[in-house]
Amino acid sequence: MATKAISTIGTVLKFGTTQGSLTQLCKIKSFPQLGGEREQIEVTDLEDEQQAFVPGVQSISNMQFTANYLLATYQSLKTNAMKPGYFELDFGGSQGKATWEGQYDVFINEGGVNDPVTMTLSVYPSTTIDVSAASTT
Repeated sequence: MATKAISTIGTVLKFGTTQGSLTQLCKIKSFPQLGGEREQIEVTDLEDEQQAFVPGVQSISNMQFTANYLLATYQSLKTNAMKPGYFELDFGGSQGKATWEGQYDVFINEGGVNDPVTMTLSVYPSTTIDVSAASTT
């Protein structure tokens, strides 16, 4: 039977200051969309009866990953915060990976009654996000 979908179980966020130094950044609870809609460039002329558009630059904002807060993890994340590096979101090996360059910052989220304390890694991509098969090495 063909696979219809995959689970988020086993998804790992990695970071390294070089491509060869990627290691798990921290355990994540959620990840954001990997990309965004393209802007529209309006190209309507006087012969058109309705507006016409062509695709423009793809919009992407900071990418927010949620993780459980622990002091040691938070302090470890702060050591590389705002340093340029390489990211990889691994979807469990055989299901591929997304890679890009950028930097991140981390902050502790608000809390409420009966909530876990969480933190957010806000990632600022500086390159396009490439989705490809995981390497076999």
